[in-house]
Amino acid sequence: MAKVVQPPPKFVPPEWTISNQTKYANAEAERAAAERLIAESDRLAEETDSTTKKTQRDVDKKIDQRIKDMKFWNKEVDDKLDAIKTETDSLIAFKTRVDKAMEACKEPLHIAQQCLLNRQRRRGIDLVHDDPEKELMKEVETIQGVLALLERTREQAVEQIRLNRKAKYNLEKDLTDKSTAISIDERNSELRNHSAGLHFKPDAVKIDAKSTTPDEWQDFSDDNNVAAEKQRQNSVALRSLIDGILQSTANDMKRQCELVDDAMTRRIHETRDAKCKLEEHLSKVLRQITEMEDNIDKLQKAIAEKEAPLKLAHTRLDNRSYRPNVEQCRDPVQYRLIEEVQTIEASIAQLQDRLAQSHSSMKGLIRKKIDLEEDIDVKANTLFIDETECMGMRKSISIQAY
Repeated sequence: MAKVVQPPPKFVPPEWTISNQTKYANAEAERAAAERLIAESDRLAEETDSTTKKTQRDVDKKIDQRIKDMKFWNKEVDDKLDAIKTETDSLIAFKTRVDKAMEACKEPLHIAQQCLLNRQRRRGIDLVHDDPEKELMKEVETIQGVLALLERTREQAVEQIRLNRKAKYNLEKDLTDKSTAISIDERNSELRNHSAGLHFKPDAVKIDAKSTTPDEWQDFSDDNNVAAEKQRQNSVALRSLIDGILQSTANDMKRQCELVDDAMTRRIHETRDAKCKLEEHLSKVLRQITEMEDNIDKLQKAIAEKEAPLKLAHTRLDNRSYRPNVEQCRDPVQYRLIEEVQTIEASIAQLQDRLAQSHSSMKGLIRKKIDLEEDIDVKANTLFIDETECMGMRKSISIQAY
């Protein structure tokens, strides 16, 4: 059998009316809610747009202010960098002056030491610890003291240059970082909502734990500037000290050099005067030797001249000894002949004694001649050493403040 289909139930008119009114009310409520949502969305969109634009303006302002701050400190650092560079170059120039001064000390020191060595070749009595030797020893001590002081000063300059370069490195690094930061923020300040290359970077929205505060950032640059300025002032003070040391050491060396030269000049004059006097005495001794030689010749001649009279007297006495018998008389002739012999022999004895004295005097004069000649040779050697060798070398000494 076929199944009978039941028709759907029918509603009554009031139900139909209520249903329609309910749908009208629901639709109106949904529409009103949609209108409110649209209105709220428009208001929210306007508010967020206004907030976003305000925030961007504030960010732009802060970026501009930050750029100004960075440029200010960039200039401060750059000025300090220029100052420390200039000061370092100046200090290097002063160090070069110290190096030149140390190099210039070598020749005067060598000359002073060579003069002392040369003067050791003086001979005899002239090998004396005189004023030139004392002043030369002082000159060696002075120059060695100057070299020691200059070496210490050079070490100070080298250390200060190192400190200056360290400060310069810190400033350059700070300046490089600031230039990079300025470049980044200047590029940021130029970016707009429709600029090319914009992209999402969620990871960038954070505060780096290692980042610094504005105060720390400012203190860092300020500390670098203060440290650089301190080193610059130390460097300026050191340059002033170096300048004073170079001047004072040059004055000390020049003054001692003049004292040595004055002492050498006086000693040369004394030696030349002594040599002249010795030569005068030698000349007198030589003349005396000549006179003594003549005197010896005269005495020898006088003694020789006495031989004939003595022979004559002896012959006469001998002849008279042959007188016969009573003729052998002690007459005045006999006495006079005997007296003549005695007189001549006494004269010969006196002449021989005088001749011996003359020979002795001659030996003494010859010894004095030799002594004088040796001493003159000693003085000549001393004059050659002091005047020709030492003073010749010392003329090349040139002392000046570098």
